[in-house]
Amino acid sequence: MRYLFVTGKLAEPALRAVLADLAPRLGFEYEVAVLNITVAALLTPAWVARHLTIPEDVDKVILPGLCAGDLTPLRERTRAVVERGPNDLRDLPHYFGLKRREDYGRHDIEILAEINFAPRLSRHDLLTQACQFRDQGADVIDLGCDPGGRWNGVGDAVRALRDAGFRVSIDSMDPVEIDEAVRAGAELVLSVNASNLEAVRDWGVEVVVIPDTPADLASMERTAERLQTWGVPFRLDPILEPIGFGFAASLGRYLETRRRHPQAEMLMGVGNLTELTDCDSAGVNVLLAGFCQEVGIRSVLTTAVANWASASVRELDLARRLVHHAVTHRVLPKHLEPNLVLLRDPRLRKYGAEALADLARRITDRNFRIFAEDGQLHVINRAMHLVGDDPFELFRQMQEREKIDPGHAFYLGYEMAKAVTALTLGKNYVQDQALTWGFLTRPEATHPPDLEQRSSDAKVSQPEE
Repeated sequence: MRYLFVTGKLAEPALRAVLADLAPRLGFEYEVAVLNITVAALLTPAWVARHLTIPEDVDKVILPGLCAGDLTPLRERTRAVVERGPNDLRDLPHYFGLKRREDYGRHDIEILAEINFAPRLSRHDLLTQACQFRDQGADVIDLGCDPGGRWNGVGDAVRALRDAGFRVSIDSMDPVEIDEAVRAGAELVLSVNASNLEAVRDWGVEVVVIPDTPADLASMERTAERLQTWGVPFRLDPILEPIGFGFAASLGRYLETRRRHPQAEMLMGVGNLTELTDCDSAGVNVLLAGFCQEVGIRSVLTTAVANWASASVRELDLARRLVHHAVTHRVLPKHLEPNLVLLRDPRLRKYGAEALADLARRITDRNFRIFAEDGQLHVINRAMHLVGDDPFELFRQMQEREKIDPGHAFYLGYEMAKAVTALTLGKNYVQDQALTWGFLTRPEATHPPDLEQRSSDAKVSQPEE
């Protein structure tokens, strides 16, 4: 394959350095087309089509990822494939698939997603929440019962979920409640200890064994021995405890259980940490998934009640793939799963003061360009290059120099709010694009009339040949 990489003057040296490393490793040939513009992010496909000469022997033309607009004008000029590369040229290894092996995404940890207080939900709400959990990656829907009273409708609820194609577990210590659930199709019982052990032989399904009290591993082992004698399949759960209530010691009990029982199936209820800690849950879920992967704990139970943990099922689905890859291939779990980097971006990209000053000298139209880097907002058009950290003060200065209609003022306020958010949290801001929040990113709709005007004016601002 022979590729043509299109760029601007500022990015040319860095692009050539990256390609010099990539091409021999991947076995492709390449050319670099440097167009007469400093910042490649200001390119449009239509402008590129007028200024780019495409050699006949090129198989693919790769534009900068931020080159927005319809690619048709370029595609009409060549037989080669035309597509956008990554927004940041340093991500070209990812673009060519070097960082992720073909088997990335495999996993062997099962996710049980608990619907809390299931008896209080209508059948419609129960099925709706189950569907949401399944879409987020859950393998089994766990029905959480009320400890204070018996759920007489548990069998009907299990049948409804089974009829809808769900695998179901029952989270109860009440033998009567459990019996009705397993008769209706529940395949796993959470949980069993000395208090309900004698009823297990009538159920005929797999159970989760817990200690009579969290620190009492001996009681869990006694229960497991009885189940083994009766031929009842089980998973061991030494119980994860919250921080301040024996968290570190409980992790030690998981390790000790694995040491004593190297082949036993195990389960961890991660919600005891994610729900009970004032902390965004994604990082906690990744750490616990990594612990489970290394120890051989092949099922996790999660809840999604606290707002900070409401995406735990999706987080665990991404995390189990990341940690499986890291442990299986003995690589760091880094630069592999961008969807789990939510608050701050993996790396910050900067134009730099010199490039922004050069851009300000070249722009010839009234449209405002907004940049955010090094703690400062930059507002640039043909009449100004304003720098500051207070969007209200910057807008006051903009109004002194330009007449701004209400619609445009709303647009500028929206963009500057995004830019300030990016500066505050350590994120990349790109005008007219959504901020990146990993798997929580919401695609941002553009406004065609505004975009069309901006694109038209941007062409005027390009340096003449």
